[in-house]
Amino acid sequence: MKHVKAACIFQTLVFSQKEEYNYSQEEALNYNKEEVQKYKASLDKVHARYKIMEESQLNDGSIILKIRKQYNDTCDVNEYFDL
Repeated sequence: MKHVKAACIFQTLVFSQKEEYNYSQEEALNYNKEEVQKYKASLDKVHARYKIMEESQLNDGSIILKIRKQYNDTCDVNEYFDL
């Protein structure tokens, strides 16, 4: 029988606005920053364990978020976060 001893999700998320909205770089960046904050708040709200590995901005106002997060609440994630 096999079972999951530990699990973690590694994601690279891109927060960007559609080109047809014709936002300036600054407007797009502001909207994307707000979206990133909402995403982090949603993780906090459900008490998900996560760690931001990298957060960077692109020239078009997009934000790249590299995140390591808890898979579910039944698997141990300590070995992934104690690096």
